[in-house]
Amino acid sequence: MLDEFNLVVATYRQRENDCISELWFFASEIGDKYLDASKTGLPSLIVAKTSMDPEAFTEKIREKLMSNPWYFRYILKVTPVQTTVPATLDDIREAALRLAAERILPSETYKVEAHVRLSELRREEIIDAIASNIKNRVSLEAPDKVIVVEVIGEKAGVGVVKFSSIVSVEKLRREARRSGRGLQSEGEESGSGP
Repeated sequence: MLDEFNLVVATYRQRENDCISELWFFASEIGDKYLDASKTGLPSLIVAKTSMDPEAFTEKIREKLMSNPWYFRYILKVTPVQTTVPATLDDIREAALRLAAERILPSETYKVEAHVRLSELRREEIIDAIASNIKNRVSLEAPDKVIVVEVIGEKAGVGVVKFSSIVSVEKLRREARRSGRGLQSEGEESGSGP
């Protein structure tokens, strides 16, 4: 697994290599010639490091999906983070609070999202360690910013991102369907028959 990453990507089980190839292809298409990606040792989860700002990268994914909902076949969800730290409560809290001070305005709402894999850390203790030190109002439904913690074994990706920067391919496909985009190509590109 990469020591440093700024994207956490979910895919289908046993499709990790296909997902990495799809990421590389998309990255080269948008001008990121230096994307690196690797398996994590967990099914359905990979990490990547883009040379671009990770939120700009996920925004490009969002734009591509809104114009062509069936472009991606293996990427299911992409979460950007700004830094990778050792997966200790102190390191995670320190990184999260530093990023929150830089990226959350006093008037903005936030929420903390923590995903813990291959670690003794508990999701609740991470959320409490961060949230107890931030004075901003919490909004679980529609926060201005999301403090993201992605623990994978001995590494943790930490970020403070706009809610819309966390890209769920299926949600965006539903949005595109509702808006009438991509409907004609749905059957062809998804591989489904008549």
